Amino acid sequence: MIDYAPFWETLKESDDNWYTLTHKHGVNPATLHRLKYNMPISTVTIDTLCRILNCPTENVIRYVPDSDD
Repeated sequence: MIDYAPFWETLKESDDNWYTLTHKHGVNPATLHRLKYNMPISTVTIDTLCRILNCPTENVIRYVPDSDD
């Protein structure tokens, strides 16, 4: 399973928040909703978030094995 908990921690430590991501950087609110509920997002979106937050991908996304793995 893909988990976006690192994104929320990175966002908390940054100067940005939900409002600045959507209004200053143009991130779609639906994208933040998808992140909140660990729904799929594109690699282009991951790249955009890493650029905005100036961080590596592991600060946005991580893989957590399912019990089926």
